[in-house]
Amino acid sequence: QVQLVESGGGLVQAGGSLRLSCAASGRTFSSYAMGWFRQAPGKERDLVTSISRSGGSTYYADSVKGRFTISRDNAKNTVYLQMNSLKPEDTAVYYCAAAIKGWSTDAYWGQGTQVTVSS
Repeated sequence: QVQLVESGGGLVQAGGSLRLSCAASGRTFSSYAMGWFRQAPGKERDLVTSISRSGGSTYYADSVKGRFTISRDNAKNTVYLQMNSLKPEDTAVYYCAAAIKGWSTDAYWGQGTQVTVSS
């Protein structure tokens, strides 16, 4: 089992940057693919970006390509999300997730951290 704790959210002006962190418990962090999802009010939770167990493969939603960067440090059991050039439409609760088989199959979720981008 994995417990995930996000941090780093907050209020930022459009064009600014934030760095989210997600710290995982347990000694099997490197066994999990990691992802960041976000959910805006009244909308579904969507996958923003993900990274493979080794960090060698990443995915980005079209809406964040070129602005967001996911990375992981398996020695520190932590995954990061660097968000640059933030836009008001990036405002959402951001969730960290860990999965072996798939996000809808066996994922563990953090509690979420609020990101608010003002115009």
